[in-house]
Amino acid sequence: MLLGILVVLCFIPTADVTENKILVAQHPFLTVANKTATLVCNYTYNGTGKEFRASLHKGTNSAVEVCFISWNTTKISSNSNKEFNCEGIHDKDKVIFNLWNMNANQTDIYFCKIEAMYPPPYVYNEKSNGTVIHVKETPIQTQEPQSEMSLWIMVAVAGVLTFYSMLITTVFINHWQKSKKNMYHQSDYMNMTPRHPPYQKNKGYPPYAPTRDYTAYRSWQP
Repeated sequence: MLLGILVVLCFIPTADVTENKILVAQHPFLTVANKTATLVCNYTYNGTGKEFRASLHKGTNSAVEVCFISWNTTKISSNSNKEFNCEGIHDKDKVIFNLWNMNANQTDIYFCKIEAMYPPPYVYNEKSNGTVIHVKETPIQTQEPQSEMSLWIMVAVAGVLTFYSMLITTVFINHWQKSKKNMYHQSDYMNMTPRHPPYQKNKGYPPYAPTRDYTAYRSWQP
């Protein structure tokens, strides 16, 4: 009888530890060619937890927390590190971390961490093998079409400016020639207004009056 009780007491803690253990599985390698990565963290948990937290960590020592997601039966919240563009999504027995606008400097190993926060006891998974995310550099050749397009735009603008400058010059020359021609015709105009004879100045006679012949009034002398 005593032996049976001792056997039962030995199995109770072992069953409790096994029940609350969290196991996580990740893909070992992930290549990123378009700056976007999707990392799936599959996990198993047989405990009674109702509130959980899942986080993604960067580096062999998991020093940098990239982003996290927490959820319970009614609420889900997510947050991301300022240096990363990351979003976590919980879907049944897995957590999906979506990363975008990644660069080559973010190539590293990433670990998923799953935590059962409430009710006690607090449980989290042992460190998994992680996923190596390799971010390829963007080729520089992709900038060449933009350079060619910019060159064609500059050529088109230069052509339009040249056309308008020639048009303005032509209009100016045409206007100048017409003005010169009008000035030439005006110089040929003759002033037909009668003028005072030079010998009538200061005589006191009205303008344009004929000059009198005073010899007709002289007395006759033999």
